[in-house]
Amino acid sequence: MSYYQGPDRRKPSGGLKGRQRKKRAYELKRPFHPCVALAEKELFVVERVRGGNKKVRAKNVTFVNVYDPTTKSVKKEKIIAVERTPSHAEYARSNIITKGSYVKTENGLVLITSRVGQHGVVNGRVVEQAKAA
Repeated sequence: MSYYQGPDRRKPSGGLKGRQRKKRAYELKRPFHPCVALAEKELFVVERVRGGNKKVRAKNVTFVNVYDPTTKSVKKEKIIAVERTPSHAEYARSNIITKGSYVKTENGLVLITSRVGQHGVVNGRVVEQAKAA
């Protein structure tokens, strides 16, 4: 199901305006499909977007690419739990990952730096425990 985001057909008084044109495909919005951590199987979906381009959306993930600034290295680590999400408290309880979420791994707390639903990749960097608390 899509959501229409085109011009409103209501006047400030509440009456209906006449229809000037049909709806356009670029005025439709895709529904929200969150990226869920700790799923048994990883799932990525490729969608066609405006201009005929492709966008990879991550639906289920179990691993995160972690950058350690002290050693300047990147490692692939398993996600244990979503610790907190400052943008929405319910996301952490539901294990939904967005940019800015804090994820617990074997080597500590990781801040997610990539847009998972836009890039299709989960990247993050190690955060010291003092800063995160």
